[in-house]
Amino acid sequence: MKYLIGVIGIFLILGTAWLFSKDRKKIKFRPIFTMLVLQFVLGYILLNTGVGNYLVSGIADGFGQLLMYASEGVNFVFGDVINPKGNSFFLAVLMPIVFISALIGILQYIKVLPFIIKYLGLGLSKINGMGKLESYNAVASVILGQSEVFISVKKQLDLLSEKRLYTLCASAMSTVSMSIVGSYMMLLKPEYVVTALVLNLFGGFIIVSLLNPYEVSEEEDMLEVQNEEKQTFFEMLGEYIMDGFRVAITVGAMLIGFVALIAMINAIFEGVFGISFQNVLGYAFSPLAFLVGIPWSEAIDAGSIMATKLVSNEFVAMTNLKMGNLQFSDRSMAILSIFLVSFANFSSIGIISGAIKSLNERQGNVAAKLGLKLLFGATLVSFLSAAVAGLLF
Repeated sequence: MKYLIGVIGIFLILGTAWLFSKDRKKIKFRPIFTMLVLQFVLGYILLNTGVGNYLVSGIADGFGQLLMYASEGVNFVFGDVINPKGNSFFLAVLMPIVFISALIGILQYIKVLPFIIKYLGLGLSKINGMGKLESYNAVASVILGQSEVFISVKKQLDLLSEKRLYTLCASAMSTVSMSIVGSYMMLLKPEYVVTALVLNLFGGFIIVSLLNPYEVSEEEDMLEVQNEEKQTFFEMLGEYIMDGFRVAITVGAMLIGFVALIAMINAIFEGVFGISFQNVLGYAFSPLAFLVGIPWSEAIDAGSIMATKLVSNEFVAMTNLKMGNLQFSDRSMAILSIFLVSFANFSSIGIISGAIKSLNERQGNVAAKLGLKLLFGATLVSFLSAAVAGLLF
């Protein structure tokens, strides 16, 4: 029965994207089918095979080691305040972003990451049937982040059509940056985080190919990556360290604001209606949770987690899931965890449009106009990844 529901869920997700497509005649179904098959194959390997378990374990151990190094720096500044229970969320989960950001800067400086990003993107363009720029941007978003990635293609921003700009923004919203993957792994099981990264990468192309199909001529399909201004090693290192700190502070501030607002709204709803705001959201999202594989007995609580991510951000939803106040089966935990690993929320609209506007005001305004459509597409990507996971788990 779960397989039938899962297949129906996937068809409904893809059908919704097709229904809202801007130009159905231009949809190329062959690369969409290829990418969907790749989602299942790679997802199965990561979740259900010894090779996948070994790979995920290696990645998790690597991030674990990096987080241990990061804790040395945090403890030096703040004292030995990180305890095994991880009570200090800001210090234990967010502050390591500073170190990971510095490491990314070093790999950028020595030209390792640009090489990986460029050629992975070129390889992806052979699979997804899209342009080199779109494929590069999807890989770069995973590593550089949803706002920083646009700096690397800033020379081409002014030349992009609205459709191509939508694809670039959708990729940035459907993925997560490598600098915060370690933080996610402290809240969710590493195998779910790694699987979500892979599923979202292909899922983003699938949904965009349905929602926003277009042709790119060879003349338009030029990939010119903007190199960062030449800096000394320590200038670069200082900049990336401060970038990481700003990300940690921003996420921390948003958590304070959103958690407090949700607590206040919950109290108001309980006082007036006798039901919390999150429970209302849970009822609204429960059919969607059911369609991606969550049992109906858990669907309302799962819908509440999913909706919390959409209206606030993924960190708020992840902490709600980790607190353990809601009881979920292992399969439901896998589906929910994979759903949560993306930047698909309302705050990302402002982050992405603001980042582009700082580089090109006209295109920044276009991105802001596309905001709700971007969120719609990125949310479909999250549901598609969750539905695939539900069939594989």
